[in-house]
Amino acid sequence: MNANTDLTGAPLPPDNSNSATITGAQLPNTTKLFPSGSRRERPGTLALTIGFGLVAVCLVGLFASPNAAIGGAWCIGMMLVLLFLSVPVAIALSVPSIIGVYAVSGIPATMNILSTAPFSAVSDWSMSVLPMFIFMGMLLTQSGLSGKIYRVADHWFSWLPGGIGIGTTFAGAGLSAVTGSTIGMTYALGRAGIPEMLKAGYDRRMAVGTIMVSGMTGNLIPPSILMVVYAGIASVPVGPALMAGAVPGILLAVCFAAFIFAIGVAAPKLVGRSQNAQNTTNSTDTTRPTTTWSDRFTSLTSVWGFAVILLVLFGGMFSGIFTPTEAGAAAALCSLLLCLWEKRGEQPWRKVAESAMDTVAATSAIFFIMIGATMLTSLLAITGLAPILTGLITDLGLSRIGFLLVLIVLYIVMGMFFDTLSMMLLTIPILLPTLETMGVSPLWFGVFVVLLGEFAMVTPPVGIIPYIVHSIAKNPEVNLGATVTLRDIFISLLWFLPVVVVFLVLLVAVPGMTEWLPDLISRTSGGMSG
Repeated sequence: MNANTDLTGAPLPPDNSNSATITGAQLPNTTKLFPSGSRRERPGTLALTIGFGLVAVCLVGLFASPNAAIGGAWCIGMMLVLLFLSVPVAIALSVPSIIGVYAVSGIPATMNILSTAPFSAVSDWSMSVLPMFIFMGMLLTQSGLSGKIYRVADHWFSWLPGGIGIGTTFAGAGLSAVTGSTIGMTYALGRAGIPEMLKAGYDRRMAVGTIMVSGMTGNLIPPSILMVVYAGIASVPVGPALMAGAVPGILLAVCFAAFIFAIGVAAPKLVGRSQNAQNTTNSTDTTRPTTTWSDRFTSLTSVWGFAVILLVLFGGMFSGIFTPTEAGAAAALCSLLLCLWEKRGEQPWRKVAESAMDTVAATSAIFFIMIGATMLTSLLAITGLAPILTGLITDLGLSRIGFLLVLIVLYIVMGMFFDTLSMMLLTIPILLPTLETMGVSPLWFGVFVVLLGEFAMVTPPVGIIPYIVHSIAKNPEVNLGATVTLRDIFISLLWFLPVVVVFLVLLVAVPGMTEWLPDLISRTSGGMSG
């Protein structure tokens, strides 16, 4: 697994592949929950030579350091070099940490961290919800629910100005939440949504821009794997962490939908609603079938299983019947039954077995990374680097707002190299001791860093998502003969990203939006920490 890819290292569909279309057909490349992908190539010989030379310099600096804090700084430098070399995140976090502990405290402390960190990082009972959520996502993908979610959203919103884009936005939020992968959702939704919008006469920039921002909300809306991982790193209860992202995630999706609706009213030509709007493709098939209200209500029957799962997940937690961990297990069981039903007659148990194997791979990858993050935390504690960093930030005299603005810039730059999970695992152990000093709630901070990570992945010119969508749009079956340039991609983001900036400002100004739902569930169910 590369430092800036998703977790299982599954290969991405080739640009001329149809395997990622949202049709419900499960071809070989569609079964992975976390497909890998990056616009960066593997390092060449020169890059490797320079990189390992820098690693050697860091090692020399570490063992020659006059004090533990400087040694810890050399370890952080070594960690960054390894990440830039696309060394797997777990190794890039753990190896420098182990070497640093040995250099500072000797063999006993090294043996102690090797014997305790793996268990302490992943043994908390609340972490058992993680494989349950991943298994649920795998099963729902295997059952073909992804295509049905998109079709339902399309049916229900296509009558509005910008309706196909609005439907794509909500479908993207749902698919990203279910699968846990923004990159995987972007591939699937891009191959299905871009041609549909172009057929309807959408401007190509509106089409690709809608796809790029559609998955930004999914990792906030439960079941959010990233929020579970954050809870494990930050030692906050999993239940409140999951619920904290729900309201901001839904509100951001609504903001995107409202923006597309406003574009449809103010500039109907961009969404194919003007009488003079012309499709920019060379395709002869530019018509879409008319959707009746009967079609809309009928389409809901195809996602009845998803409604049941949401009822079990949220209803169980709201009512106090389930803790979040138990709700995750119950939702995974419902997903298993749904997959068996939907794929009856198509070797359903084989699909369940494939989902189980992929779940083991993805869960193992996440747990190894969390072990690396725990070792990094131990290094910061042993070397005394954590309080020094906290003191440095405090001495800058930054207000809470200034501190958060610096973080925004930092994450945007890091988005050039890493995915959201990698950025979180690298920065959270360092930043957590500073939160109390700055008056920042750890619960709110989880939502903030997840959204920042997703924002960094779409921000030009460094974000990874624009390059992924550009590669998708090169496929003639996706662009329908239109030419979508990288300039078009960046222009489309200049239209959409101000919405995210305004929402980030709102999130900073009104932190209570992250705490309202956890507090409500806590009052109604009597607690939800487990």
